[in-house]
Amino acid sequence: MLEFLKALGDPHSVFLVHALAAGLLVSVSCGIIGSYVVTRRITYIAGGIAHFVLGGIGAANYFRIEHGLEWLNPFYGALFAALLAAVIIGLVSLRSREREDTVIGALWAIGMAVGVLFLSQTSQYAQNLQTYLFGNILLTGREGPWLIFGLDALVLVMGLLFYNPLLAVCFDEECARLRGVPVEAYYLMLLGLTALTVVLLASIVGVVMVIALLTLPAAIAGRFSRRLWQMMAIAVALCACFTTFGLAFSYSLELPTGATTVLLAGAAYILVILAGGVWKRLRKGVAKNTNR
Repeated sequence: MLEFLKALGDPHSVFLVHALAAGLLVSVSCGIIGSYVVTRRITYIAGGIAHFVLGGIGAANYFRIEHGLEWLNPFYGALFAALLAAVIIGLVSLRSREREDTVIGALWAIGMAVGVLFLSQTSQYAQNLQTYLFGNILLTGREGPWLIFGLDALVLVMGLLFYNPLLAVCFDEECARLRGVPVEAYYLMLLGLTALTVVLLASIVGVVMVIALLTLPAAIAGRFSRRLWQMMAIAVALCACFTTFGLAFSYSLELPTGATTVLLAGAAYILVILAGGVWKRLRKGVAKNTNR
């Protein structure tokens, strides 16, 4: 940890500052949208979007390297693919007779297959695949934090501006519909915001582990909060801690940053569950002794 702190002050390690800034910025969207995702119980939808993103990343990377389209950042391909997946899943969920889980599974498989095919035809295939699947926050360039900040600001403003309607849609969709709330529109908005957050997180922990960082901080926060805004605030703080310590430990121990970050989040979640179970047993024991 001390080695990481010293490196942050080293002018030759400016990439660490960019990585830390990206991680902290992503935490805002992760905490807010993750709380909506966990509350609405659409984690599986977020998973489908996350894996479809690899198709967009692979295509953009292929045309950028093999056909000289230097302006075509893989980030743009991921953004397009994520929003496309959100629209498809949303429309199918609301208007089609097709089973939602079947469509999500199809998008999941197609996105991964397209991404792997494009990456296999691209130079440095193994390195690119490893980076996009499991992430590498250390590769965040100077423009990375600014790009994340722009999308982060959009997610933050939309998530908070429409807090009450999204709250109603997440907790009681039927009641919201009876009150005249345009449930379909807000549901599609929520999927769109989820898609943007998935793209942000993919640059930190990769496509495979996006769902862990999107849901684990919010799931932990849900155990210590009674209101959604409290859950969001705690989730943002937790995600910031996980990304910061994940970056610090992975830098000091020379470990993959994405995997280290998710492992910290997973360990924290398991500890909270175990501690909660022990606390309940202790309370029951005290209650029984008191009744005697």
